[in-house]
Order: sequence, then structure tokens, then C-alpha cells
Amino acid sequence: MRIEKAIKQNKPFSSEFQKAVVNLVYTASWWNQVATRILRPFGISQEQYNILRILRGMGDQPATIKTLTERMLDNNSNASRLVEKLKKKALVERLECPMDRRRVDITITPKGLQLLDETAALMEGNIRSNFAHLTEEESRQLNELLDKMRG
Repeated sequence: MRIEKAIKQNKPFSSEFQKAVVNLVYTASWWNQVATRILRPFGISQEQYNILRILRGMGDQPATIKTLTERMLDNNSNASRLVEKLKKKALVERLECPMDRRRVDITITPKGLQLLDETAALMEGNIRSNFAHLTEEESRQLNELLDKMRG
């Protein structure tokens, strides 16, 4: 669906750049709604899901709050608060570093890994179905354009 129809805009955009920004913001919001619906039954937010994926990607290495903050998709998220919520759900562990008591190491628990396994197929299936209108080449081009836009 064209962006003009999606947002019920009757007059033309002032430029293709303005249209691209509106389209990008609208599409990001659309995808966020899809992802939120997928994750809601599992009791986690997208930001918490992002933390779990980062921790899984760390392998056996623990992460610090600073590491999580640097790697999160949403830099405005409060990593400490998100980790605390995940800890209460037994999805992550916070361990005081024996070498530096000010440092806290965070690792994913087996329960957290299991949750990621359960959600992975749903997320991947939705990505494939929602992006079915794009070929792999078009997806590659989209990635290149988004990377180029960010400089």
C-alpha cells in the first residue's frame, strides 16, 4: 500500500525526501506493532527481547550494562531497568564481578534461551510473511539504502 493511502494524505508531499522520512517512520511503527503482538504472549517487550538476543550473541561471555546499552537497537532504552525486569522473570542473571565489585556481569539463563527458541520461529515467520513482497535482492538494496542514509 502506498504511504499516501496508508496515512490518507490527499495533497502531495513537499519532496521525495519528506515522503521517504514519513514512509520510514510509518513502516517502523507498523513493524513495531507486529513484533509487539508476537512477543506479548511471552510477557516481554521488544526492548527486553533485544537484550536477550544480545546476551545470546555474547555466547559464554557476560555483558555489562554499558555493553548492552551500546548494542541495543533503541539507544534511549534504560538497560538497567530492562535487565532488572528480565531478572525478575528468571531470564537473565546479574553477577557481581569478583575482580571489580562495581562491575555487574549479566548472562542469559537457560529459561531465557528457551524463550528465544520459542519466539525465533514466530519472529522469522512474520518477517518472511510481512516482507514477502520484497525479493532478496530488493531486501539487500533496502539494507544498502538505509545504511547509506545513516552515513
